[in-house]
Amino acid sequence: MRNPKWWVVALSAVLLFAILTFANTAFARQNPGGSDFLVHYIGTRALVFDGISPYSDETALKIQQIAYGRPARSGEHELRVAYPLYSIVIFLPFALINDFNLARGLWMTVLEIGLVGFTLLSLRLANWKPGRKMLIFVLLFSVLWYHGMRPLINGNAVILVGVLMAGGLLALRNGEDELAGVLLAFSTIKPQVVLLPLLYLILWALYRKRHKLVGWIVGTVVLLTISGMLLIPDWILQNLREVIRYPLYNPPGTLQASLKVWFPATGERLGNAVSIILGLILLVEWWRNRQGDSRANLWVFSLTLVISQWIGIQTDPGNFVILVPALFTAVAIWEERWGSLGRIISVILLVGLLVGIWAIFLATVAYDYQPIQSPVMFLPLPGILLMLLYWVRWWAVRPVNLWYDLLRQKDNP
Repeated sequence: MRNPKWWVVALSAVLLFAILTFANTAFARQNPGGSDFLVHYIGTRALVFDGISPYSDETALKIQQIAYGRPARSGEHELRVAYPLYSIVIFLPFALINDFNLARGLWMTVLEIGLVGFTLLSLRLANWKPGRKMLIFVLLFSVLWYHGMRPLINGNAVILVGVLMAGGLLALRNGEDELAGVLLAFSTIKPQVVLLPLLYLILWALYRKRHKLVGWIVGTVVLLTISGMLLIPDWILQNLREVIRYPLYNPPGTLQASLKVWFPATGERLGNAVSIILGLILLVEWWRNRQGDSRANLWVFSLTLVISQWIGIQTDPGNFVILVPALFTAVAIWEERWGSLGRIISVILLVGLLVGIWAIFLATVAYDYQPIQSPVMFLPLPGILLMLLYWVRWWAVRPVNLWYDLLRQKDNP
């Protein structure tokens, strides 16, 4: 054997996977939940084994019987499938397992690996190369902070969406437009999360005459859509019906709805005003930075990700893990500009997010069939990231300060 070390690495990886899956399965047996995964696990099994549409009332009733032990009551989460039909490609391997707790344990293991992978891809996107100790701290942060732990426990596929998105952006930066298009197209398994960022990338690609990227995104989505129609010809209409009714049984899923909880008379109008202002800001930034380099493109993409959480598109703070690239873009620029001081500030920020967001959640949580987060969770992370992104905007969109560099070269010939 020429490379015995690779066997050691492979065996260690398999052992780690098995240990994680055993621990996650034990957790699943002792802690019922994982509602995000349960919905799509049952929905996929209903289609594959029973030939029943995952969008049907019959499927929803099956899910509710498992989650509540009865049909959902008025005002309760109805736990209905609202993803595009082609998302079953992601859930099918797990839906083939009869034991839900084992399937959930395996799914959690995949999400844990995905969370680490998403973090590493985001670091690479931001060109942030932390030292070994800092890297370990960042990886622990990515798993333990509220917006990492919540989708992990609930079984939210948004983590895999983040992996696909970050992988697509890296492929785009490397000029691999075909791969980027396919990865970004598959990220539409949660379309509301990537709708606005993908629109930006498509417009950017059209302006840059990178038509291959647009063709692969659109072509792959069309192919996935047609593939779903071979199983359920009218799945698009069924899915659209579920998307429309989704806000009716869910907790507040937009900034407007969240503000209306606290300010019934003016909250919705205030939220609409914020959304309009942010939308105009986004259009301006898209236009002003249409010719920017890869860092400017990442900054605008990060801004788009953050603003899309507050612009009125239905979402949930459980999806906010998708904002990790925006966070790392800011702290990478801090460390680049200020060295060790920037690193210290970054550590303070990450610790503050780790402790602070958990504290807000625990102080405001309500308990039902699972812990229900307060609408206040819509505010902290997007608000902080908006401030951080505009703090580093100058260095991000104009990374080379020519006058500064000329003066430095004159002083240090």
